[in-house]
Amino acid sequence: MSKTTRATQLLSQAGVAFTVHAYDYDPNAERVGLQAAEALGEAPHRVLKTLMAEVDGNPVCVVVPSDREVSMKKLASAFHGKSANMMRPADVGGISPFGQKKTVPTAIEEAALGEPLVYINGGQRGLQVRLDPKHALKALKAVAAPLIA
Repeated sequence: MSKTTRATQLLSQAGVAFTVHAYDYDPNAERVGLQAAEALGEAPHRVLKTLMAEVDGNPVCVVVPSDREVSMKKLASAFHGKSANMMRPADVGGISPFGQKKTVPTAIEEAALGEPLVYINGGQRGLQVRLDPKHALKALKAVAAPLIA
């Protein structure tokens, strides 16, 4: 497994301190984020999942704790929209908010910013980056908002 991905390259270029953590990815896991947390030996609220959604028909990226669900109403509000819906995972696949081919607006659950370090997808399945969530927010030019139901 390569530990250099578009995600890690973006973080390095942005001067963000991070560490890379590989784990045994289970493609059959019912909830991939929770499986990652267990494999890493971390609390699920510190392992953030990356989801793709649409707000008023426009794609957005959402980063929330792996043990929580996104509130569509709060998500729409975070982007000053009227409605939101999740994209189908089959249309998106495993993703990282860092180094996406097409950059989209990103929101991070504000509660995650209270953690000293979090894990976020590092650009391939079975690879997480561990970093200060405030540095992730800045590198992504993301908004922090209450997003969970």
